[in-house]
Amino acid sequence: MRVAVLGAGRIGSFRAKVLKGLPEVDEIVVGNRTVERAEKLAGEVGGEGGTIQEALDSGPDAVFVSLATELHAEWLHRCIDAGLPIFCEKPIALTLKETSDVLHHAEKADALIQIAFQRRLDPDYRKAYEEVRSGSLGTLYVVRITAHDAEPAPEEFIASSGGAYRDLHIHDFDLARWLTGLEVEQVYAVGSVKGFDRYARFGDVDNAAVLMTMSDGLPVLVTGTRHNPRGHDFRVEVFGSEDSLSVGQNSLSQPRPVEPGTPSPMEGPYRYFMERFGESLRRETMAFIQVMGANARTQAPPPQRWRR
Repeated sequence: MRVAVLGAGRIGSFRAKVLKGLPEVDEIVVGNRTVERAEKLAGEVGGEGGTIQEALDSGPDAVFVSLATELHAEWLHRCIDAGLPIFCEKPIALTLKETSDVLHHAEKADALIQIAFQRRLDPDYRKAYEEVRSGSLGTLYVVRITAHDAEPAPEEFIASSGGAYRDLHIHDFDLARWLTGLEVEQVYAVGSVKGFDRYARFGDVDNAAVLMTMSDGLPVLVTGTRHNPRGHDFRVEVFGSEDSLSVGQNSLSQPRPVEPGTPSPMEGPYRYFMERFGESLRRETMAFIQVMGANARTQAPPPQRWRR
């Protein structure tokens, strides 16, 4: 299988290096706005490097869109027109109209697209998903989601990230729907800049709270910060009529307990999101390629096409 990776930044580099180790992948082509970066990454993974368009035109069997956020919509349209299976980093686009346009284009072309929501592939989150969906917790009363970054992003990233809700909390919005199987009926969000003026310069916030009301009335509470001195703290708690569960309480990145004699967590602290979710990122990369490989072997349609 020949795979094109569009983007040679942090996440594109990660994808390419995972792809290098997969037996299904024979060739990797890297495309980037700065060709030198594409060529450098290509050299590290034994592939070819060039412009973004050159990588797309190289005859790949599948493509990873790991470009800067503001470029996602444009290159998703181009990849759909090329008839390629697509793996795209979140979000699809920066505006509702751009997102809707990509969705309609994908539906019309019957395109296969996987969006990078790696928590779905995290073993602990999957265990929580299975227990929630099995009904073992009984009637769900409330869900709490914590999304606290360890360090604020550099200014150049903030400028093109799409902001806290589209960059950080998009994972939590997906998690609420995936975990519960419910749709979101109502959202109320507040945010402010409490520590880092660089966010205010781009109309962004460095801390936020979101209340989602799901289709059956279930409240889902989300808190987010761009700076947590204890580390990268991402947790979920689900409270039900029969039982409650949590994910992420074993990390030293969570708040420090004040009760004497409380056992210390065993994991972390995590200073970087790839420390916490690197394995999940690797698994979602592999999952996409395995679907492509199975499809190529059977010459059958992929098991699940794009759906809203």
